[in-house]
Amino acid sequence: MVSVIDGIKQFYSMALVIFSVVIVTALMFTDNTKLAKDAHPVAALVIMWLGILWMSMVEGGQCSMVGLPPIDRDLYKESHPITYKICSLGHKGNNLDRYLMGRQFMVIFINFTINLCGAPLEGAEVLGLPEILTDIFLGSGIAMVLTVVTIGQLTAQVNASHCMLDYINTHFMTFTLYVTLVIEATGVMHSCYLIRDMFYHAAGKPVETNEPPRSAVQNLFHWGRVVFSLGVLCFALAVTIEALFNGKTTMWEFIPNGVAIVLFILLMSVVGLLEGMQIAFFAVAKIPKAERGDHPFARKTCELLFKGKGRNLPGFMVGRQMTVTLCFFIIARVTTLDIEVGVDDNIFGVSDGIQEFFNLGFLGAIITTILASIAWQLVASAFPIAFLSNPIVYIVLRIVLLIEATGICAGAWFLGMIHKKVAGFQLDEVYVGTAEERAAGMKPDHSIHAGREFTMGTNVLNDRKNWEETIANLSAKETFSVRRERMLKNIRELRAMAEEASSPEEKATFETALTMETKALNKLNEEQEKEATLQKDSSDTENEADMA
Repeated sequence: MVSVIDGIKQFYSMALVIFSVVIVTALMFTDNTKLAKDAHPVAALVIMWLGILWMSMVEGGQCSMVGLPPIDRDLYKESHPITYKICSLGHKGNNLDRYLMGRQFMVIFINFTINLCGAPLEGAEVLGLPEILTDIFLGSGIAMVLTVVTIGQLTAQVNASHCMLDYINTHFMTFTLYVTLVIEATGVMHSCYLIRDMFYHAAGKPVETNEPPRSAVQNLFHWGRVVFSLGVLCFALAVTIEALFNGKTTMWEFIPNGVAIVLFILLMSVVGLLEGMQIAFFAVAKIPKAERGDHPFARKTCELLFKGKGRNLPGFMVGRQMTVTLCFFIIARVTTLDIEVGVDDNIFGVSDGIQEFFNLGFLGAIITTILASIAWQLVASAFPIAFLSNPIVYIVLRIVLLIEATGICAGAWFLGMIHKKVAGFQLDEVYVGTAEERAAGMKPDHSIHAGREFTMGTNVLNDRKNWEETIANLSAKETFSVRRERMLKNIRELRAMAEEASSPEEKATFETALTMETKALNKLNEEQEKEATLQKDSSDTENEADMA
């Protein structure tokens, strides 16, 4: 049930989103965006909405791909065949890490492309808006951010967080997965692996992997791509800095060249900080409070993040998404080259064709992906407590929570509700049950990553108290016949597993589970008998009353 305050937030958030969509569309059809001016307004409009649509699959796909590994794939093989095939590939070996790296570049690439389509040119005016509204919505980029974040990112995350199976059960996700793996395979982002290895070495930790050691040929291919990636990164930085020093980017004209460079570095740091905070927050969420460090700012940050009912963590995620995307759009403006081919001198004297490519702004996407996203994530992953000990982290967390509290992105909940209804999404528990139900059915959640733990499920076979609590919880949700059928099936499977056990210890584990399930079946029979007796007594009493 939506509260009055939440309803008000959703209403004005949707009003802002609709207003933003209208003025961005008007910008295109008055040739006030780069792609609309250079190509055609219709092309800009179509590409922008295709980008937002693809963004929704990339963002929702991340939730599903990261959330589904603990669940046995056989549980949804029949109900979700496409999801099954996607996860079979995406969770094989180190493919999940490859997907996440390729996906990170895709998010920034799509954001930069959308920026070309809808970001206003210098001095753009539309619909006769007052100057103050023009400055707020167009000058700052808020209109584009609200459109992309609310429709393309948060709406997807709202549904994919709880409807993972349904969300990626489409070949659109199959296509997206292959694209991310191809992006990673090109090696453009491989310098991130070097950064990762350096930080793991500094932390004294072995690099985690789910694949056998690379052969000599594989090592040569891997490190060759790392060198190639470093070369691409250095070249992208050189081109971008040269353009900034000469005022040859789409940066606002009133900002001096030196200030533009400082702003570029500052925005990259803000994005990196928010990316690292996300990783560090999820890391400390899994460890006991006593192990979250002694540094006063680390303690204060964790207390703020996890206080009350824990709403501040998802609140941070919403505010973070808004802030990061705003930074992406500004970075795109700062780093996108604005050199008129055939009129201005090309950067480093490159050909006109290469200069046209530079003008698209994708060099900035490469820099942002490596230096402002993945590198910071790797640092936070290796040193989460040290990362949270930085007082700036606490200050930024306060600011981000304040942004979320305004409700500016609350429209995502309303759009998510509509999307869920139209698409027919259902909660994952409808198909595979809860973690406890899967455990009771001998299908416990498990991790595909050696040495890593997932908190979504627990194997309760060796914990009598948890087992009994699970049975009690299930009893309140199922009829006697359904519960009996499930228990009898479990007993048959446990007996077969005990007979096929490869060691005495494994056999003892299955026999213990068999004993517990048998006792639960006997208890179920007693409960049904008791309920039948009570119903009979109640019926007899009603008959006697009728006769009287």
